[in-house]
Amino acid sequence: MTIMRHIVRFIVAAVVLMFVGFLVPGFSVSSFWTALLAAVVIALLGWVIEAMFGDRISPYNRGIVGFIVSAIVIYVTQFVVSGFRVTILGALLASLVIGIIDLFIPIKTHMDMRNGDAGNKQET
Repeated sequence: MTIMRHIVRFIVAAVVLMFVGFLVPGFSVSSFWTALLAAVVIALLGWVIEAMFGDRISPYNRGIVGFIVSAIVIYVTQFVVSGFRVTILGALLASLVIGIIDLFIPIKTHMDMRNGDAGNKQET
């Protein structure tokens, strides 16, 4: 069940990236598979940054630091994923749009990030 949940998250993240590519100037994704690979790379980069610097500088953190780190992660992803192009302004706007979308459709919950699978466990 856990693997399926992660697959769904990456698919949702890829759709969000394609939607952002449609809305944001300076941000382009060539295909769904490119968006899916970019979603995986963004998640991995976010995980590495969080592992190195902790929760306070995590791209999943809300606030100005999380916003800027998220924009940097999005910008760096273009150097890893072919068919994913973004300008600095496009990365900043994409980070803003993704943050707004995440308010309504959270891809990761805070419980999932801090406690592994604890976000799905029900209290008895």
